[in-house]
Amino acid sequence: MKLLMHTCCAPCSVYCIDSLRKEGIEPTVFWFNPNIHPYIEYKTRRDCLKDYIKSVGVRGIFVEKYGLDEFCKNVVNDIPNRCAKYCYRARISQTVKYAKEHGYDAFTTTLLVSPYQKHDELKEVCEELAEISGIKFLYRDFRVGFREGQNKARELGLYMQKYCGCVFSEEDRYKKQILKDLEKGVIEL
Repeated sequence: MKLLMHTCCAPCSVYCIDSLRKEGIEPTVFWFNPNIHPYIEYKTRRDCLKDYIKSVGVRGIFVEKYGLDEFCKNVVNDIPNRCAKYCYRARISQTVKYAKEHGYDAFTTTLLVSPYQKHDELKEVCEELAEISGIKFLYRDFRVGFREGQNKARELGLYMQKYCGCVFSEEDRYKKQILKDLEKGVIEL
């Protein structure tokens, strides 16, 4: 099977690559993540992934599109639902398009490894795009190996990001602290 795997970052790819290889599937990594901001974060994740796949002998395709303006235009009116309504769809659509144009049999995504993603919504988007395109969606619930993959990534010294990627997910990571500061009167909204 010729598999194209949308990849968000090196740490999330660790378990996915290992797991697929145990099944005899050699994925090709596909980087398309215009949702990751700021640019230094985008560049750090991309470069770490490039180094990692080189070290484990995995082929990679990198579509360079840093897209803050486009991302913001598409999510500003519905920030709480940005993942399923825009982010997943934009990244997986590009993956499916590339897969179809370059003779891949199937696609998957490393986003399926994270317990922090909206797994069911992501799966639904992938299934819909598979049906439309005629490219098979290779579904795996990689979450079972999330901790294993993260531990291995730490052992390898991979860059470990602290948020999903967009500016709104970075704010989400500080929500508890923001609420505490509001309660204490340290900040006002």
